[in-house]
Amino acid sequence: MAIIDISIIPVGTNSTSVSEYVAEIHKVLEKHKESINYQLTPMNTVIEGELPNLFKVIQDMHEVPFNKGAARVATTIRIDDRRDKKSTIAGKLESVEAKLNELNNK
Repeated sequence: MAIIDISIIPVGTNSTSVSEYVAEIHKVLEKHKESINYQLTPMNTVIEGELPNLFKVIQDMHEVPFNKGAARVATTIRIDDRRDKKSTIAGKLESVEAKLNELNNK
C-alpha cells in the first residue's frame, strides 16, 4: 500500500481562492472511497491505497481544474511506497504520537 500527498494548483484563475476546486476534488475522492483512504489537510490531500488505483485517482483529481475552465494546472505528488510492511496514514500518525508521548513522559 502506498501513501501519496498531492497538491493541485490551478493557474490563471480569476481568484486567489482555490476552495471551489478543492471541493470539486473532494467529490472525486468520495467517488473512489471504496478503493482509497484520504485525508484533506489545509495545504494538500493525503491518499492511501494500491499504487495503480492511486494513479487513476490522481489523474481524475488533476482533471478537475481543467473541467472548471483552468487552462493550466500544476500538480505535485510525493509517493511513500513502503514494501517491507503495511503503512497507513493512521499508522504513521500513531507512530509519531507514541514518540511524542515517550518524550513527554521523560
